[in-house]
Order: sequence, then C-alpha cells, then structure tokens
Amino acid sequence: MMMLGKKLVCRAISPILASRLNSTDVARNYDIVVVGGGIVGVASAREILLRHPALRVAIVEKEEKLAFHQSGHNSGVIHAGIYYKPGSLKAKLCVEGLHLSYKYFDEKNVPYKKVGKLIVATNPDEVERLNNLYQRALANNVPDVQMVDQAKIRDIEPYCKGLKAIWSPQTGIVDWGLVTQYYSRDFKAVGGVVYVNFKVTKFTEATNNLDFPIVVRSENGDEIYARNILTCGGLQSDKLAEMTGCSSIPKIVPFRGEYLLLNSDKCHMVRGNIYPVPDPRFPFLGVHFTPRMDGSVWLGPNAVLAFRREGYRWSDIDVPELIDALRFPGFIKMASKFVGSGLKEIARSALIPLQVRELQKFIPDIHEYDVTRGPAGVRAQALDNDGNLVDDFVFDHGSGESALAKNILHCRNAPSPGATSSLSIAKMIADKIEEEFHIKK
Repeated sequence: MMMLGKKLVCRAISPILASRLNSTDVARNYDIVVVGGGIVGVASAREILLRHPALRVAIVEKEEKLAFHQSGHNSGVIHAGIYYKPGSLKAKLCVEGLHLSYKYFDEKNVPYKKVGKLIVATNPDEVERLNNLYQRALANNVPDVQMVDQAKIRDIEPYCKGLKAIWSPQTGIVDWGLVTQYYSRDFKAVGGVVYVNFKVTKFTEATNNLDFPIVVRSENGDEIYARNILTCGGLQSDKLAEMTGCSSIPKIVPFRGEYLLLNSDKCHMVRGNIYPVPDPRFPFLGVHFTPRMDGSVWLGPNAVLAFRREGYRWSDIDVPELIDALRFPGFIKMASKFVGSGLKEIARSALIPLQVRELQKFIPDIHEYDVTRGPAGVRAQALDNDGNLVDDFVFDHGSGESALAKNILHCRNAPSPGATSSLSIAKMIADKIEEEFHIKK
C-alpha cells in the first residue's frame, strides 16, 4: 500500500484564544460537542457532520493530540470478527467494520497490510475449542475463513507449530492512531473544529445562552457552549457520566497490557498474526504474535491492574484512582474469581522467561535473549457490581428534565474491537444521536 510522506497535524482551536471570546460569540457555540478524541469519538463526530454538514460540531480532547491513549496504544490489528457471539452487535459491527475499514483505507491511501491471522491449537483440548470457534466464525460471516492442518500451518507460518488452526486471510494490520488523524482530517474538511488540551472538568447549564444551554468547562477555565453533547471518554467514560448525575456503574477499571519486542534478526520468523485459542474460563485472550507496520513484531500482551487509569508503567501510580479501583466491589469479586491467573499475569510481567515460555508453545525457536521489553497499553475495562466484564455498548443519560440530563448522551463502553469497528460504530452512534436529539435526516 502507498505510504504517506506528509505528516498530518490536527488543526486545533487554541482554548486560550477561545476563552477571550464572550459567551454569546458564535465561534464558541456548537450544535454538538463530542467529548473524547479517541478513534470512536472522532469517527462518530465525522459521521455526524458528513450526514449533517449544516451543523456546527466540535471535538474536545484533554491531551495535546488525538488518539493519545487506547487508540494510539493498541496492537494495530484489523480484526475479522471471529470471536464474538453470533447475532451479537459486536459480531455484526466487527465484520461490517472490517469491510468499511479496507474500503476507507483504499479510498484515502492509508497504509495497511493484509498479513492474516492464525488461531493455533497446540494440544487436543484446544482442538475441540477451535472447532467450536470455527463454527462461530462461519456463523458471523467472517470472510474467507478456513480450518487448516499442520502442513498448511507450516506453509503460512514456517516457524509455527500446531495441531490445527483457523486461518483468517482478511485479518490485517494498520496504525489506528494514524487512521484517527485521517478521520479528523475528513471532519475538519467539512467544517468540524478540534480543541486539544481541553480537559473537561464540569458541565453546567448556561444562564445567558438559552439556544446553547450547556457550558463545557475545562481544567484551565476555558468554556464552550453546546446544544447537545456526546461523550466517548474511554478510560474516563464513567467519570464524565458521573459529572451529569449518572451512576458510577459500569465502572472503568484499567488493565495494562505489556508487550515484548522481538529482536530484529528474528522478525522474519513471524509473517502474520499468531493467536492462541481463547480459554472461556478466563477474561483475557493470552499472549500472541503481532507484526507491526514498521516491521517490528510485538509479543504479548499480559494483563495486569494499572495503578492509575493512564498508567503505562508500574511506577505510574495515582493513589486516589488506585484506591477507587481496589475498593470497587466488582473488582474485588473479579479478582477473587481469577486470583490464580492474576498472579500468573503479574509473574509474567516481572519475569520475561515466563512470558517467553508461553510464546514457545507456538514458535519454539524464540528464546529469552531474542526479546526485549516493549511498549504497553491500558484497556478501559468496564465492570459491573458483580465483577462481570461488560461486553456490550452502554449508553446513558442523567436523570430529570434539565439540559444536562436530556441533551447529553454518554457512550460509556464501546468494546473491543472498537478500532476495527470504528466506522460501523460511528454509524450506529450517529443513528442514536439523531434519535435522541431529534436531528432530522
């Protein structure tokens, strides 16, 4: 695919400049403000404005650039929809998102690679689960999916060992942070505005601007006015919802996924994505092999509790956020249920050989001296009070008849694979926005 040589820079409105304007200045009045500049928020803002180009729409993002957290720290896989329950919204949106993504990439010359994915069974017990997973993939209409034997595994991945595998040739890789910048470019091209360094700390009702009844205030004291608001806050989604009187449930508990990097002289051993067969007893998928657009190969991740919501290292600690997570009944119940696997994840984080041992089940020729510590991402895991992983979309309003209740829609959970499904999720959210805010098509 064609590579772009030009760096994309977000055309942002300076909040400092905006704060000098008075409350009735049209420059700060918006029909819809999207809070959260991750891939789901930006894709949704883009879709809304493409449908309704006469609206004034803005995105506000607390960091200095878009896609700063989950959207810019994920594995970069374009998923095909294999894992999800047939008939579920996740299955539908992932398969639809796969097709929409490739179409978009081709139209916009976004660089990507269709490297495929093998989900490999390494023992007889996994073969039975693999067969069930294959039937699920067929029911989900995953394109071109196949069940392959040992010989075919070797043809696809010469260094990989396994008894059987699901082969998904349409699975690919892309830089989802870059894709978010492309969505932003589309959004700005039809009149959208992006505010960065705008950390929302409060929503209040306007007293002197009844056409735009909601004041969005930032940590620095900047203000913009909105008729309607959509929040897509990711790691902060529950906190944003609580600002308007919503319940704290589902609660976001951050889990850090730490990757290893395969040394460059061994990267030729991994052509595409190599995944384990998921074990339904455990909440997370397990370590896998992921080639990247820059030619590197990521190995992992594990899954450990992050000590702050945006904690990418063990040393990243926010005591109030950590206490908030540890005291949450849902986390206590989940942790007690998975205490054994949780301790193993912590051990793998501390001891590289333990993680390498898991990788050697698939490629025996990878050793401890072939890897180094790599990047990490943080997953915004939504939990209910019983410790269950919330695995579906959650939309929420505050209670009452005020503008803060009626005119703010919170998207509190856009579950994985949110990046692959971003364009299809955006269509669904735009439909929801039209319905909730009575926007005529």
